[in-house]
Amino acid sequence: MENFTPIASTIGGLLIGLSAALMLLFHGRIAGISGIFRGVLQPKKGEFAWRAAFIGGLLAGGAALVFMTPELFAVSIDRSLVAVAAAGLLVGFGTRLGNGCTSGHGVCGMSRLSARSFVATASFMTAGAITVFIVNHLLGGAV
Repeated sequence: MENFTPIASTIGGLLIGLSAALMLLFHGRIAGISGIFRGVLQPKKGEFAWRAAFIGGLLAGGAALVFMTPELFAVSIDRSLVAVAAAGLLVGFGTRLGNGCTSGHGVCGMSRLSARSFVATASFMTAGAITVFIVNHLLGGAV
């Protein structure tokens, strides 16, 4: 935890919560990124534009942050590209299996006291902890 930044983390968390609350307040929509992205790939009538704008805003915000503060992205990953790709695919599979992602269940669902979101988030966290334990301690970080 040598790079833990509690102030920046708190501000980031507050902004995520504020964004989700504003999305629900003004649009009546849950800010679940995986569901919004799925709606871009499989659009329903009248649903594509706002979903594409949302995803575009996420990408533009990330690109702006990289441009303004490139030092924040000077991260080294000590895993192989195959392991990173496999992890990404497993997250995508889990998101589909759980009918939502951490933003939808963890941020929006839990704040609405959704029982299934509590179960989904607990499942995400447990699976992540088990995966880290297996990879780092049982496999020696060799993946």
